[in-house]
Amino acid sequence: MSAELDALTVVNQLRDLAADPLNRRAIVEDQGCLPGLILFLDHPNPQVVYSALLAVRYLAECRANREKMKGELGMMLSLQNVMQKSTSPGETKLLASEIYEILQLAGKEEAEQAEAAAASCQKKAQFFLGSSNKRAKTVVLHIDGLDDSSRRSLCEDALLKIRGVISFTFQMAVKRCVVRIRSDLKAEALGSAINSTKVMTAQQVVRTENGAERILAFSEDSEEAVEVNEDIPEYLPEEESPSEEQDKAVTRVGSITDGMGWLNTAANFLTRSFYW
Repeated sequence: MSAELDALTVVNQLRDLAADPLNRRAIVEDQGCLPGLILFLDHPNPQVVYSALLAVRYLAECRANREKMKGELGMMLSLQNVMQKSTSPGETKLLASEIYEILQLAGKEEAEQAEAAAASCQKKAQFFLGSSNKRAKTVVLHIDGLDDSSRRSLCEDALLKIRGVISFTFQMAVKRCVVRIRSDLKAEALGSAINSTKVMTAQQVVRTENGAERILAFSEDSEEAVEVNEDIPEYLPEEESPSEEQDKAVTRVGSITDGMGWLNTAANFLTRSFYW
C-alpha cells in the first residue's frame, strides 16, 4: 500500500471492506477506522463524505455494531451536521438521516425488535433493502441486456442522472439491480432511464401477497419525466477496487484476514491526517 494515500482512496477502501459482512465487526472494533470515518463525515470533499456515509451504512447493517457506533465520539453530531448543512446534496442528507435513525434506535426496545429484526434480515438479500426511513423505498429491476461490465457502467450512468436515486446494487448473475430511491420518485423513471440506453430494457420485480415474484413491464406509452440530478457528487467508480466480483453492491476487497494489514495502514494515515 502506498504511503501517499489520500482521503478519498482511504475512504473508498474502507467502504469496500465494509461491504463484506465478515469485515464489519472488525472495522468497528478497530481503534482507528470508526473514528476516521467520523472525521471523513466533516471532510470538504463531497465525494469523501458520501463514500464515508456508505461505509457507515454498511457497518450499521450489523446490529451488534450499532450501540458502539452510536456512542462513538462525534458520530451522531457529524451525521446531524451533514443533514443540516446547506451545501449537502439531497441524497447525501437522506442517507445521513437514514443512518441517524437506525443508530437512534440502538439499545431501545431490543427485546421486542429482536424477533422482528431476525425475520426482516432473512428478507434482506442486498444492501439498503430495509424500510427504516419512510422517505425512501426500494425498487427491484430486472434488466435485459445487463450482460457485462460495460453495460453495467452504462446502467450506472443512467441511474445516476436521476434526482432521487440514493444508492443501487447489482446482481449480475440474474440481471437485476436493487435501487434505493426517494419515496416520491416513481419506478417508471428508472425504467425510462434504463430504456433510454437503447441496449437495455428494464422491468420491475414485485412480490405478491403469497411471496411469489412477478415481473411487470413498464408501459411504453408512459414516458416518465426524469429530473436530472446535478447536486450529488460523481459516483465513486468501482475500478478503484482490485476485486473482480460483480454481484455485490460495492466490490469485495477480500477477507478480514487480508484486510487487517490494510486497516492498520489506514489507521496510520488517519492519525497523520487528523486535520485536512
